[in-house]
This record gives sequence, structure tokens and C-alpha cells, in this order.
Amino acid sequence: MTETDALLARITELESRLAFQDDTVDQLNKVVVEQDQRIARLEALLRRTREQVEMLVPLMHGTPGEEPPPPHY
Repeated sequence: MTETDALLARITELESRLAFQDDTVDQLNKVVVEQDQRIARLEALLRRTREQVEMLVPLMHGTPGEEPPPPHY
């Protein structure tokens, strides 16, 4: 094998590795984008849930004067 052939083989190997890495980076990027979208949806859901709970808490824990007196036997 001549020096030129050896260099061509090394270049071919490097190009093959680069193509594989590019594909891997693209796949990882897609996963990151999907996770970012999912996190955004979950944050919005959490925000709405928190607002609903904050609206319900006063109804569940009213002031003691608002509770009707217990029945007397």
C-alpha cells in the first residue's frame, strides 16, 4: 500500500466516522427538541393545576367563624 493509498483510506475512515457522528447529533437534537416541548406542556399544566388548587384551598380551609356549629345532642 502506498502512502497515497494509506491517506485515502484514513480520509475515507474519517468521513465515515463524521457521517455517523452527524447522524447521532441529529437524533440527539430531535430528542432534546421533543423533551423541551414536553417540559413546556408540563409546566403549563402544572401552572394551571396550581391555580386551581389555590382557588380551592380557601374553600377547604375557611375561617373557623364560617363553619356551622356542630349539632348538639
